[in-house]
Amino acid sequence: MFGLGKKKVEFHPVFPGAVVPVTEVPDPVFSQGMLGTGYAVNPDPQADELVVCAPIDGTIGKMFKTLHAFTMHVDSGVDFLVHIGLDTVELHGEGFTALVETGTHVSAGTPIMRVDAKALRAAGKNLITPVVFTEKVQVKSVDVHEGDAMLEDVAATVTLA
Repeated sequence: MFGLGKKKVEFHPVFPGAVVPVTEVPDPVFSQGMLGTGYAVNPDPQADELVVCAPIDGTIGKMFKTLHAFTMHVDSGVDFLVHIGLDTVELHGEGFTALVETGTHVSAGTPIMRVDAKALRAAGKNLITPVVFTEKVQVKSVDVHEGDAMLEDVAATVTLA
């Protein structure tokens, strides 16, 4: 059909920070693409708190019980996972505060989760936050816009399959 593989969708950072390809995440589950392709954001290492925001308009699909991750569905047909930090599931929700519920439709920039960054770093957690497109059949390619970015900047341009 006409237009397949041509629709592009822009994703923003989930918080201000340094945007990198998911291949640079120091965890093989992400860097080797086991969960899918994507990008990640490294927060300011001095930040005491992170407010994790929706990177695009969509609906919260699942809020994990441990609050370390959530999924979203975009009207264009893309599903993705935001995984806050590495090995943060081990904290069982400590240091995380959900700001929305599953099923909530949100706009890009809407705060989704408040994170006590200082406490997570004290617990030895890396706060790099991958945004991974979990349904490989939905995504043809991801063009990551590397470098420092604010919420209004584009972190990645996704070409839909």
